[in-house]
Amino acid sequence: MTNTIDELLKRRVIAVLGKGGVGRTSVSGALAMLAAQRGLRTLVIETDPQTPLAVGFGKRSGFAPRRLAAKLWGMFLGGQESLEDYLGKVVPRPVLRIVFASSIYQHFVRAAPAVRELMMMGKIYDAIERQSPGEPRWDVIVFDAPASGHALSMLRMPFVAREGFGESLVGREAKEVVRFFRDRALCAMVAVTTAEPLAMAETLELNRALVRLGLEIAAVVFNRKSPAPFESGNIALMVRRGTRELALRHVDYLAGIAGSELKRKSREARALEMLRRQIGAPRILLHERRGFAGTALFAELFAQLITTPVPIPRVAAGP
Repeated sequence: MTNTIDELLKRRVIAVLGKGGVGRTSVSGALAMLAAQRGLRTLVIETDPQTPLAVGFGKRSGFAPRRLAAKLWGMFLGGQESLEDYLGKVVPRPVLRIVFASSIYQHFVRAAPAVRELMMMGKIYDAIERQSPGEPRWDVIVFDAPASGHALSMLRMPFVAREGFGESLVGREAKEVVRFFRDRALCAMVAVTTAEPLAMAETLELNRALVRLGLEIAAVVFNRKSPAPFESGNIALMVRRGTRELALRHVDYLAGIAGSELKRKSREARALEMLRRQIGAPRILLHERRGFAGTALFAELFAQLITTPVPIPRVAAGP
């Protein structure tokens, strides 16, 4: 048995998935910081044009890797840029300039988001499998994927293209990308969720969709767990004390707040049990940290990642 985090950091790509608003980018930042701190040459890729992860480090990501910290680089993955980067590898440069200037090409790019999504997945594959001679290798890529629906569209595209394009150049490329992402020794899918009903529903649907693609969730990060250390008996004791001491005028108000927190903990326990029954992947619990942002929040979550071991069986190589 080995630690979940140790096992994840052996993969070449860690794709962080989840509903918008569950803290997916913060978890990606914490995982990337951890990988870099372990001495791994780490690239974190984000798809939000605002590049919130890089901004958290006080930087801006571009279409080429930019250093964010020691051993850590960031990059923005845009659909059209990924497509043009791919075409640049297979089309002679003089022809490429004519293609890019064509109004037909511009219309095609705007009208074919599926092709852009395919090339975005291909670019992640390229970053690992097709580095230029003499270019240092990435030990790990942390992919801060878009929200669940868009992320699933991206993940599905190589599978669709593999069938639709057959043995053409695009079909062969898609086949290689599928092989790469199905290899559980190379790639890990990490789902981030909270106990909120919509987040849980999307996480369970994400798991079902990945299973249909022959993929699986390697770990579930249960984010923003209540840090409340008390139980119902503690609240009852506080109320009894308040009835005896007139100075404790606000005890009923405080007891109400504490009761709400206990209900939240109960909801979280039910959510964790549902994840255990329906997904079964190791669960990494991260407590809520209010008042933190940017690298301070990444560091807070990073500290929890290194102090919360969760056992996971070793995975076999191959899909």
